[in-house]
Amino acid sequence: MQVTTIGLDIAKRVFQVHGVDCTGAVVIRKKLRRSELAQFFAHLAPCLIGIEACATAHHWARELMALGHQVRLVPPSYVKAYLKRGKNDAADAEAICEAVTRPNMRFVPVKSEEQQGVLVLHRGRELLVRQRTMLVNGLRAHMAEFGIIVPQGIQRVPELVAMLKDETTGIPQIAREVLAAMVVQINNLTTSIRQWRSASLPGAAPVMRHGGWRPFRALARSPPRRWQPRSRIRRCSDPVATSRHGSALCRANIRAVARPSLVGSPKWATNIYASC
Repeated sequence: MQVTTIGLDIAKRVFQVHGVDCTGAVVIRKKLRRSELAQFFAHLAPCLIGIEACATAHHWARELMALGHQVRLVPPSYVKAYLKRGKNDAADAEAICEAVTRPNMRFVPVKSEEQQGVLVLHRGRELLVRQRTMLVNGLRAHMAEFGIIVPQGIQRVPELVAMLKDETTGIPQIAREVLAAMVVQINNLTTSIRQWRSASLPGAAPVMRHGGWRPFRALARSPPRRWQPRSRIRRCSDPVATSRHGSALCRANIRAVARPSLVGSPKWATNIYASC
């Protein structure tokens, strides 16, 4: 019988395939290595393939779609309801195969390489921000051991650096060298964070606001007067419904960029939220 639906449980090295025909009978239950996956599906007639929307899912979805298959990404939380026994690769693949055929199932749109590149930009910048925060906290804590304390805030770091360079503060030379190395790391991270912040806002223009350069969207106007619940704001024009209720990163960018001082259409923030 011809395979019509396949549940594919992806991993780093070993993949589990569970395929059924038009009657729902199991015709394929097989393990594949990473190097065998593309060749296996290249010799298979076009069919519906379900994959959990997890790490590397978008990559494999693009690869399988290039071979002529129809690929749908199912959120792992929605697949869990179709597990019939203990969690393992074979059971997961069977549950995915069952979930992808449900008429009321909601799917995650497959991201392009360019979209994933933008996500790497945002997440990489968030990682650098966390690393800088760790270094700043460490610098403040170490200098507090010598009685040097300044008010909180990233803008107060230059005051710590100035006190570190002051030889009358009583900081030992060995501690001064270590703290100076931490300051160098903080400065390097700050430079990268500022560059990536500008790159993360297409069409952004630097404008002097509140005593400092802050990039913002040229199309940015005023945000809605009242933030509505997600269920009211989230809209999807795609015929295939999506399961994502907006991105936390996108909402954070909207709050940071949309300011009451920007004049224009109140629908700007809503449109950006719905596009995430």
